Amino acid sequence: MADAYLAAGWDVTVIDNLARGKAEQVPRSASFKRYDIGSSEAQDLVRSGGFEVLVHLAAQIDVRISVADPILDAEENLLALLNLLEGARQGGVRRVIFSSSGGVVYGEGTPPHIESAAKLPISPYGVTKLAAEFYLHVYRTLYNLEAICLRYSNVYGPRQDPHGEAGVVAIFGNKLRTSQPITIFGDGKQTRDYVFVGDVARANLLAATATPPGADGTVDPWGINIGTNTETSVTALAETMMKATGVNVPISYAAPRPGELQRSSLQIGKAAKVLGWKPEVPLLDGLKRTYDWIVKDAG
Repeated sequence: MADAYLAAGWDVTVIDNLARGKAEQVPRSASFKRYDIGSSEAQDLVRSGGFEVLVHLAAQIDVRISVADPILDAEENLLALLNLLEGARQGGVRRVIFSSSGGVVYGEGTPPHIESAAKLPISPYGVTKLAAEFYLHVYRTLYNLEAICLRYSNVYGPRQDPHGEAGVVAIFGNKLRTSQPITIFGDGKQTRDYVFVGDVARANLLAATATPPGADGTVDPWGINIGTNTETSVTALAETMMKATGVNVPISYAAPRPGELQRSSLQIGKAAKVLGWKPEVPLLDGLKRTYDWIVKDAG
């Protein structure tokens, strides 16, 4: 994201506590502040920094952690956002671009989901993402703080941590790199909509200058789906990644994890209309790029 904004001529400041991020991935031409987004230092920076746009990406991203510790999930995904929003409204920030989740706010249903579909999250993570959208709507109404909520499907690509608990593409890629068997939780038939990180960065950049959604009176104005409109099962993902890399390993199956959806994909017509955006990187190509980065990063 920072690379995309810098390439477009923006001045960029990155706030990250490096709990999961890596300092070496911050572009050298960006300013970097090692703050927790829930801290007074982060709020003070947003208030006094003269920023035009706040792109909010930080989050507790693991559905399973949200189920095990919903209080932690709410602290990191909701209270920390409010901390920055207070700085933004007091500091004259024009627009907030919020990273929401089309993979969880709609809940179970028949995909692909459109933005106006019922919001029925089945995990605390989904609840905090949806609650954040409503807070942003209130800040727009009360304080005229523009907000665009981009509801991502499953984002993947280079720089994703292959050693974490979230990010199935990176995890599978690391298994292939080391010729280890792949474990799939559940029957492997559960589907996701995989969108390449470069396409997501481009959507965020477009959102900085687009006319805010809702100006035309549309239903559910503050949310825009960012995905591919395509369902891919987890088993098919593993098989496609083996095809992309030329590496084959056994696949095993384990018990399903609580709070995870069975099917998910997103309609993306609104993104085309409001942002002029559509995905450009095919899954096979994106998986190959991700795997090549994992191999390179491992040395």
